[in-house]
Amino acid sequence: MLVKIQKQRIRKGMFIESVACPSREFARRRFILASDKDLAAILATSATEVSINIALGLDENGAQSRAGSQAAPHAEPQRAQAVRGEIDQAAITLRANLREIVGAGTLDMAGLSRAADDNARTWSDSAVIALEVTRLKTKDETTYVHSLAVSGMMTLLARALELDDETTGLLGVAGMLHDIGKLLIPNEILTKPGALTDAEREIIRNHPEAGYQLLKTYPEIPQVALDICRLHHEVLDGSGYPLGLKQKDLSATVRLSTVCDVFEALTSVRPYKRPWTSTEALDWMFARPHLFDRKMVIRLGSVLVDAPIV
Repeated sequence: MLVKIQKQRIRKGMFIESVACPSREFARRRFILASDKDLAAILATSATEVSINIALGLDENGAQSRAGSQAAPHAEPQRAQAVRGEIDQAAITLRANLREIVGAGTLDMAGLSRAADDNARTWSDSAVIALEVTRLKTKDETTYVHSLAVSGMMTLLARALELDDETTGLLGVAGMLHDIGKLLIPNEILTKPGALTDAEREIIRNHPEAGYQLLKTYPEIPQVALDICRLHHEVLDGSGYPLGLKQKDLSATVRLSTVCDVFEALTSVRPYKRPWTSTEALDWMFARPHLFDRKMVIRLGSVLVDAPIV
């Protein structure tokens, strides 16, 4: 279980999941704090908060937590299995909801919100495990599991940026809906292992607009979800698509969605590429401030605790 505390409260015996700073200041992640040197190094960073895992070390008050004292030697494999089950079930729920929307059926907004909240809890409790589980997808589940991963990361990043609960919840739903336009693309194009033709590439590049046009026929869908569906491939310098908008026209929530979507795409197994490591993806994005909001890239690295920015 992850708990955020002010860095001044850390002490030896705590299990440090992440320090909310670039790794050039402090690169270590996921370790028991055992030395005065590491303690001093964390205190010297620009971070204000540190994430600790009270199941693996002392709690926020410096005491052995009940979760930690009862943790079994094989707790991590057991938790990984549980997370896989949670994500598999969430993918089934999301598939049913999205297919209903694509089929011009009814929209269960309350059910979609509950699914997004459940998914957010999975990522909040086990971000590293969830990231590993969602990296490997079969062809028929890529869109659904990708959307779950983006939704989970968006809620983590929203909390790290101290957005309010209502906005965070809406972002969870928006993440689940953002790629619905891909369900309108023939599978032979969407999962093609070889190079795309110009015509096929144009079909794929149209998915944000196609998804937006579909979602806006449902008045229950909030504007933030419509914007993220349409604009999550826009980047700060105007070289994105479908509208070529620049930074001044891109809301903070859209910029947040772009960072999460690109990170997930880079680190996932796809038919046409090898997966990048988290560090490779974050470093690549951090080095391109003309495309991505650098503050959000740093914060994403701080909440995905196995993925420091070098």
